[in-house]
Amino acid sequence: MPFPSREGPLFNPDPAAYLPHRYPFLMIDRIQELEPGITAKALRRVTDSPEGFPQILLLECVAQLAGITAGLEQNDSGFLAAVNHSEFYDMPCAGDTLSISVRIVKSFGRLCLVEGEVAKDDGTVLLKASMTIGIGRL
Repeated sequence: MPFPSREGPLFNPDPAAYLPHRYPFLMIDRIQELEPGITAKALRRVTDSPEGFPQILLLECVAQLAGITAGLEQNDSGFLAAVNHSEFYDMPCAGDTLSISVRIVKSFGRLCLVEGEVAKDDGTVLLKASMTIGIGRL
């Protein structure tokens, strides 16, 4: 009788392997968990820069991770179609490690409804958002 595996499927933790974005617009540093079409978690380390880390970029973090999660299920790329709702709670600071998580609520054709959250390493929630991700070309 074979032993059940506790390991998930293999994936590349480098978001650049899935996205066309590169520095300075690649908002995810490392993918931690990935279940295509279902859920994903990633990390972003906030560095000290003159312009800081604007809150609007938290939405981009969620959108990039959602695009990877939704697009991989259909072997295509995802793009942000709409931000349905977002609530900003706090500002990220230099030195923070941000935890980004997304969950696909439902899929309908080439569109996916996604819920996402960004939190600091101490558990403080910075953003909760709901967005629509499109799959494939416009």
